[in-house]
Amino acid sequence: MLFIGLCKQIPGTNLESSVRRLQWEWPEDGPKIVAEYWLQTEDPTVVVAFEADSVGPMMMTIAAWSDVFEISIYPAVTAEEGMEMLQMMNPG
Repeated sequence: MLFIGLCKQIPGTNLESSVRRLQWEWPEDGPKIVAEYWLQTEDPTVVVAFEADSVGPMMMTIAAWSDVFEISIYPAVTAEEGMEMLQMMNPG
């Protein structure tokens, strides 16, 4: 299943999060990362797309970064998957 994580920077932690990211590695037993983007905004500051059977594998990451980001995770589908679902719901 595909998930999107949106990370909002906690004020005053920008430098700390950037320096930490230089040294931090995604856990091998964590989610499969599809994409990671660091934006030039405070909300969201980071967007992560990942695959996992549940949101559980992301919980370790949330714990590791919750002091510098407010993290929200949402299930997602690709545009192609969404259109296929719409066609199945409305076959006409």
